[in-house]
Amino acid sequence: MTEHPWANDAFFYHIYPLGLCAAPPRNDFVSAPVPRLEELYRWLDPIQELGANTLYLGPLFESSAHGYDTADYFQVDRRLGENRLLTAFSKELHRRGLRLVLDGVFNHVGRDFWAFKDLLSTRERSVYAAWFQNLDFSRSSPYGDPFYYEGWSGHYDLVKLNLANPEVRAHLFQAARFWIEEFEIDGLRLDAADQILPDFLIDLGRVCRELRPDFWLMGEMVFGDYSVLLSEGGLDSVTNYEAYKGLYSSHNDRNYFEIAYALNRQFGPQGLYRQASLYSFADNHDVDRVASVLKDPAHLYPLYCLLFTMPGIPSVYYGSEWGLPGQRLPGSDAPLRPALDPAQAQTMPQPHLAKWIARLAGIRRRCPALRRGGYRELLVAPQQFAFLREHSEGSVVVVVNAANAPSQMEMRLPIEKGWLEDLLQPGETFQVVGGQARLASIPPNGGRILALRPG
Repeated sequence: MTEHPWANDAFFYHIYPLGLCAAPPRNDFVSAPVPRLEELYRWLDPIQELGANTLYLGPLFESSAHGYDTADYFQVDRRLGENRLLTAFSKELHRRGLRLVLDGVFNHVGRDFWAFKDLLSTRERSVYAAWFQNLDFSRSSPYGDPFYYEGWSGHYDLVKLNLANPEVRAHLFQAARFWIEEFEIDGLRLDAADQILPDFLIDLGRVCRELRPDFWLMGEMVFGDYSVLLSEGGLDSVTNYEAYKGLYSSHNDRNYFEIAYALNRQFGPQGLYRQASLYSFADNHDVDRVASVLKDPAHLYPLYCLLFTMPGIPSVYYGSEWGLPGQRLPGSDAPLRPALDPAQAQTMPQPHLAKWIARLAGIRRRCPALRRGGYRELLVAPQQFAFLREHSEGSVVVVVNAANAPSQMEMRLPIEKGWLEDLLQPGETFQVVGGQARLASIPPNGGRILALRPG
């Protein structure tokens, strides 16, 4: 884990291109490339208006279906276009001051991956037999192949790579080098990172940072101790699924104690990850949209207030800034990954939510405490929650209220005298006397972000 000023200051916008661009669900591997990637240009103005400064694109390279079943690491999926389109798009992003992060799917490949197709054809004679995990010619696979192989998490359309094999590593590291040199990417999100050998992650970090010293690596980790993947020279960040769960369930259960416990455990004075910048999100391409999970749509507003003020790097999944619903179907994530047009914003369930997020992003951008400050819990009640973000360049008090009526709150602060200045409602202030502050009115289903002014 290394210091990355740009990543600590980042606000990610996450797009799943195969879905957003309405690509066919399966690749026929014979059709001419279709330049659907060009659809993404229309999103750049809205992304910047939202305040995002980093674009994370889901899988882009030639694959069988959903992108996580790679067939060729060196070619943009023909359903999206060609390499030259991604090169041009990346240049436009960087011209605008945006950074680009891609999905690195290195744990497994699809059955159409060229080396696996050679194995299907030549079997024991294949020079690539050692590329795949737990290959066994004494039994057949669930697909009826004359050999068995390990599939990722029991999914045999995802063939697990043998990442201990030097040839596999060389191939994957060359792909990473190619993406950096050709597409000028700034970082990678590593799929299923908790299934990848730690020394592979460290070697990948070395390869990438030889070309770009500030290259950022983030790993997908759903369960477990995040510190296992956060190491010097390896990953810089991981997905904060613990806080993701706490964000929605604290609102649904009217129990802010859950998210308060998680944040204190992670980032408090004795927090496990207080030196890390974890990747924070309300939803993504793998989970139900937060607008479909919350029982009360009004809770989107305090939820995003928390997302942009708690420790971590915030991310918004495309369309969720408008309250777009979406729920998984049995055997299909397609409803989570729809085709979408930014012109649809005003027809969405929460057309004003994007402006709220933009305000939160602007405050975060202007306040070092919200990007890099320490974390200290101040007060927690079933539907009210307050915490302090401390920084040498100025501290900030965050208060959220999930009730349907205004709320009052009294709290002790680390200064004897001064005032709190509301950054969401400029001009509104609250006095600090004897180390105590009384907030007479916290808006319903909203919050206050208060600059702490001693004096």
